[in-house]
Amino acid sequence: MLFMCHQMAMKKEAQDKQKAEQRRKAQSVSDIPIIWILGGPGCGKGTQCAKIVEKYGFTHLSSGDLLRDEVASGSDKGRELQELMVSGALVPNAEVLSLLNAAITRAKGASKGFLIDGYPREKNQGIEFEAQIAPADLAIYFDCSEETMLKRILARAAAATVKRADDNEATIRSRLQTFKRNTSDILALYEEKTLTINAERDVEDIFMEVVEAIDCVLQKKERESKIC
Repeated sequence: MLFMCHQMAMKKEAQDKQKAEQRRKAQSVSDIPIIWILGGPGCGKGTQCAKIVEKYGFTHLSSGDLLRDEVASGSDKGRELQELMVSGALVPNAEVLSLLNAAITRAKGASKGFLIDGYPREKNQGIEFEAQIAPADLAIYFDCSEETMLKRILARAAAATVKRADDNEATIRSRLQTFKRNTSDILALYEEKTLTINAERDVEDIFMEVVEAIDCVLQKKERESKIC
């Protein structure tokens, strides 16, 4: 009986330490803006991310780029990820979060803010991100119709030197439908911190809305830092 009590006490102590470490990590980046960039393929979020980086000097982190970089590094983890990706299996969220966390930790000392591009892809990823890394200050969703995104993706595929087997209308429409279902859940869960922007307009008109939203986040951060 005493042994079981000791085991339970040790387990609780370990859990408390883990929670304290998670809170410490979250606090260490809480003064730096974290912005989720959401939108389907072809919505133009890549263009907007480039403009945000140019204006604000934020760190742009794409989950897809981080996965590809890890594979290209030739590490043991990279080889494991490559096997998963080649087989067509989904990379576990824990692996993606680990890469994001490591990238944020490396950059947080010099970064003015973080753009998390293309993540979360479904609501549980958002919940895990905020629990393990830090709460997002803002989610910007670039809203674009399926027909517009399809047209842009097909045009981009036609201009590409290397042709992808999945760049066909049927496959793209399937990807867009999956994206739409998952994104609806994310937007419902994070309604209060989400700005939805019509992404079928001129690039500069879209960017004006983006700038207004980010400026509000920065002003809020500045007020909070003065209170602290």
